[in-house]
Amino acid sequence: MYDFSGQVALVTGGGGNLGKTVLEQLYAAGAKVAAVDQKAAKLGELFPGWIDAPDAYLIGGIDVTDGMSVEQMVQAVLQRFGKIDILVNTVGGYRAGTPVHETSLETWDFMMNLNARSAFTVSRAVLPAMLQQGGGKIVNIAASSAQKGSANSAAYAASKSAVARLTESMSDEYKRQGINVNAILPGTIDTPQNRQTMPQADYSLWVTPEELARVILFLVSADASPIHGALVPVFGKK
Repeated sequence: MYDFSGQVALVTGGGGNLGKTVLEQLYAAGAKVAAVDQKAAKLGELFPGWIDAPDAYLIGGIDVTDGMSVEQMVQAVLQRFGKIDILVNTVGGYRAGTPVHETSLETWDFMMNLNARSAFTVSRAVLPAMLQQGGGKIVNIAASSAQKGSANSAAYAASKSAVARLTESMSDEYKRQGINVNAILPGTIDTPQNRQTMPQADYSLWVTPEELARVILFLVSADASPIHGALVPVFGKK
């Protein structure tokens, strides 16, 4: 078990399967946590014990693709806790199923905004605080599709590839200033939503949110201090 006592962790997508699990594991390891999600009510439902907790901060109604909304959220976290040591960008989603000539511009923009712009916008807002305090840890969520595109998923693959390139670029920019920037590349995540979408799949081959969260906790721990710009494959058994 890692000890994150005295550290402050900001996790976007806190109401999602992965974000919720990451928050729970960080909190259990002693971190003060800021849970960010677009749906305010969902955070209260998932974390009722954190609503009035001094070491947790639930921030709903945040559009992480909107620069002003994100800047205000980051300033609120800094006002509450004084610093941000850890940022985990778990916001993301999947939309695919058509070849390029049948893929709408709306789908392309939706994937680019949800997966890539969100990570860029939040990272950009948090980095000045990390630079001022002399260090920090950032983990982004790319995907196995970031390594190689496939038929009927161009928008999704391109957006996750953008997350990977963003991760590498940020790492190169900030690693000599005490900031580690890395990403994980999950395979199919074992969530209720994915089980419903793929009822005939062998779920034992998928990776669980708990397994992914443990890899993320390693990447934001002191043990990962020498690791910069890594794109860590976490595919499960597929």
